[in-house]
Amino acid sequence: MGHRGRHRRRRRGRALRAGLAGTALALTAAATLISASQATDADDPGALKPLTAASETAPLRLTEESVPGDTLGRLTAGMGPPVGVGDVLADPDGALRDAADCPDDDRRALPVEPAATRAYCWPGRETDGWRAGAVTTSGDADEDGRWGENRVILSGWTRAAGTAAEQGLARVAFVNAGDAGELRYTWALLAVPVDGGRDYRGLGSTVSGMVWYQDKLLVTTGRGEGGALYVYDLDRVQRATVEGTSVGRVPGGWSAAGARYVLPAVASYRTAGAGAPQPGGIALDRSTAPDSLVAHEATPADEDGPTRLWRYAFSARPERSGLLDAEPVAVYETELTHVRSVLAHRSGWYLGRMTGTPDERGTLWRQDTEGASPTRCGADETHRCWSGEATSLSYWQETGDVWSQSGRMLFALPLASVDRSLDD
Repeated sequence: MGHRGRHRRRRRGRALRAGLAGTALALTAAATLISASQATDADDPGALKPLTAASETAPLRLTEESVPGDTLGRLTAGMGPPVGVGDVLADPDGALRDAADCPDDDRRALPVEPAATRAYCWPGRETDGWRAGAVTTSGDADEDGRWGENRVILSGWTRAAGTAAEQGLARVAFVNAGDAGELRYTWALLAVPVDGGRDYRGLGSTVSGMVWYQDKLLVTTGRGEGGALYVYDLDRVQRATVEGTSVGRVPGGWSAAGARYVLPAVASYRTAGAGAPQPGGIALDRSTAPDSLVAHEATPADEDGPTRLWRYAFSARPERSGLLDAEPVAVYETELTHVRSVLAHRSGWYLGRMTGTPDERGTLWRQDTEGASPTRCGADETHRCWSGEATSLSYWQETGDVWSQSGRMLFALPLASVDRSLDD
């Protein structure tokens, strides 16, 4: 049985690689049809511009607000003892499908160049009415790439349809990535304690950025939540006890909009002033000392001005595990607009951007203080090679892979392949 299983996985692996290659070739052919008048993203944005004036860095200073301990304690007393990540993974809701078995419409969301080396799709029945967002992994959480004994991917989603109460809800899928041939997932609702811990509400924000560092999950929030980042404790996963569409305390127990687990926020960060820039995408950078969180500015779709990038250091104090220092340690400005995702590694900043509607090809750039280079593809070497919908880049240092998500596709590719595909 074991040998037959391995043979099946090998055949599926060959089919996956062939399918991904076929998709990439088809998309490359489509990319060559882009006219020169459309390819405005070919303009060189030049080097990153450091911003050092106090007027430019002060608005990014963070104010931290912790949820009181007695509030969290009261919620735990009502809901029962928290469970660990391993318990959540052991109780899956479903499984992802290998890319070879995914619909063509879903596979079109994959990048052309560099091509994905691993890809999976989410079942339509689980994600209809939800919009895919950010991705982070246990490769962010710990240098060895594991959380306990598990390799884990966290995938964020935002409710985009349904009743007024349902729209805007945010949830995270805990994906067991220990077996590359069988990824299983479990949903947890992102929540915020209210009424002193006697109840909770759903986090009402698009999940455009997530970073899992040590025992904390940091999630970007929009201005509607009044914050820059919400913080969740991965040791404080609570069980929902009532199945239904409601959120919070209900007759007979606790409901989580159909999810069987809840993550209550333990803290939040706010930037200074009403006009302060808000983070859109975020990522972990382990190439700095100490480790740091990088962010790109969330900007309106119709804004054509430059985009700010910045980083915060993670605290080195043991009692502040997974939390940030308040002052930004570096701030830059890029001429790239419509930035959707960010990753920093060593001296390079990798920036994914939209070039049209979400179903069009995007571009992927590496930029630093000396210049910028895009990936190229197709016979006319267009820059439109990346996925237009991808809103997250997460580097798994142990494996060298970058994980992202676009539409219903969850995919990975080596960071080295990104560097090789850049036009120098």
